[in-house]
Amino acid sequence: MTELQSVGMRLDDPRAGAASRRGGAGPSDHKAVTIDGVTIMVPVHTNTAWHSPFAASAPDAHGTVKLSRGTIPIASISFPKTPRFYAMQTLDGVPYSHIATLHGADVLATTVLQTCIRYESRKKTCKFCSIGQSLAAGRTVAHKTPQQLAEVARAAVLLDGVKHMVLTTGTPPTPDRGAAILCDSAFAIRAAVDLPIQAQCEPPDDDRWFSRMRAAGIDTLGMHLEVVTPTVRERIMPGKASVPISRYMEAFKAAVAVFGRGQVSTYILAGLGDTAEAILSISRELVDIGVYPFVVPFVPISGTPLEDHPAPTPEFMKSVLQPLGAMVSAGGIRSADIKAGCGKCGACSSLSSYEDLAA
Repeated sequence: MTELQSVGMRLDDPRAGAASRRGGAGPSDHKAVTIDGVTIMVPVHTNTAWHSPFAASAPDAHGTVKLSRGTIPIASISFPKTPRFYAMQTLDGVPYSHIATLHGADVLATTVLQTCIRYESRKKTCKFCSIGQSLAAGRTVAHKTPQQLAEVARAAVLLDGVKHMVLTTGTPPTPDRGAAILCDSAFAIRAAVDLPIQAQCEPPDDDRWFSRMRAAGIDTLGMHLEVVTPTVRERIMPGKASVPISRYMEAFKAAVAVFGRGQVSTYILAGLGDTAEAILSISRELVDIGVYPFVVPFVPISGTPLEDHPAPTPEFMKSVLQPLGAMVSAGGIRSADIKAGCGKCGACSSLSSYEDLAA
């Protein structure tokens, strides 16, 4: 799985599975693939994927797809079916799929605010981000209302058995950095359906927002470092780097005090210039605090400044994920114990399989 997520997979036959997702916030240019009962996100629209040794066949009469490496079949795989709630729309005619989408096998995800102060300036934008692409393509709406989110979440649970939900947001020009929008959204969702929720935003200026978010029905919190070396942060994401790592560490400690050990996480994109040593060093600090360091391989997305940046090699990912799996297991913050969110889903990284090896 580590190799597949690094080099991607070719879809040589157009019948090889359901539609994949291109552009936008969250996992993009990926396809959800189920292997031996485990669903992972695999790049399929990247330059690396087009030249991958892995290829998916057309499905047989039973819907089974063969995964081959070169000419040798190595596994039977399948793809999650298009969710039933995608066929529905709101009373004012907005397709449910424009409000929230299925990630992995059973996670509902949405970007509540599809605009971002970082993305609107070429000098400040995160060079890997494509948050504006799905909005420009007409596949989403700029700001999902709490009522829309509650309606879609309830339908996704009833029709498709969704188990938890991720609410992320572009960063608005306010001191709370999106926490207020996430609170309003979560409150409406939890009033409509019993669904564990992870919220994701930059650290708000006031730590009291963490208690407000928890009271609104948010179960877990993600505050994403993405890159951990200061000089690389300034080059890759100059706007977001204005919030120093020291502020993130302060916010992590305050958030863990509210949400609990293991219920706060951070995304780290391996392959953007951080060394394995740098990622593992800050991960030790995070685990000590009680934060789950969710390390995923960087996927270059078409239309971004880093679309031609190479993906990390499988060897590099293993050099990070193998010791990290042992680290989080020893620290008692395994992905299986997270209530909701990216770390619990685990589809964008093979980290959880290394946790199992360390157990």
